[in-house]
Amino acid sequence: MGEPASPRSARGEQTKAAIVSAALDLFKERGYEKTTMRAVADAAGVSLGNAYYYVATKEHLIQAFYDRMSEAHTEAAAGVLAREKTFARRLAGVYETFLDAAEPYHEFAGKFFKNAAEPTSPLSPFSPESAPAREASIGIFREAVRGSDVKAPAAVLAELPELLWLLHMGVVLFWVHDTSEGQQRSRMLVRHAVPLVDRLVRLTRVPGVRGVADDVIGLVRSLKG
Repeated sequence: MGEPASPRSARGEQTKAAIVSAALDLFKERGYEKTTMRAVADAAGVSLGNAYYYVATKEHLIQAFYDRMSEAHTEAAAGVLAREKTFARRLAGVYETFLDAAEPYHEFAGKFFKNAAEPTSPLSPFSPESAPAREASIGIFREAVRGSDVKAPAAVLAELPELLWLLHMGVVLFWVHDTSEGQQRSRMLVRHAVPLVDRLVRLTRVPGVRGVADDVIGLVRSLKG
């Protein structure tokens, strides 16, 4: 099968993409636990050694999954953000397009997030290794805020994208455990949560509420260091 191409070369990127695609297909077909790296290599048409060259462990396929989901979410959300102008509709669209993009992977998502839940794991959404996918996701919420009609104090708007991403992590966790048909309970959560978020953000302009908002933002910034 020859020497593997550099992971950063065009051929290397194509090979890694083929490995990831084969892995995701096998995860859907067999489940995460029953999928071996040898099976992934065979399905991708590469040697086992080459598979390990591009993806260090089976667990690191989860990181590749995060990156792929982030790309799919960014692409799907772009249409909503180009079309909608109100903050509530933009925010709902961002959450809903994630649920649409993630739906095919719900059956084995729990296995992925079992690994990601470990605080010291490089697969945690808060880890340095997950920074590219995390920053891309926060960037979607930043664009949702920037192009909307929402009005709030500058300090609130500055921290809002990351706070919305943290809420997104809560939605993802709820979705992972959602056994309703088509994960309709997750969609209901989004429909009811977004108007509340919209009202809370707009209330930060009210003098009595603004002081509380400033305290919350101060706490957030102190925790971030």
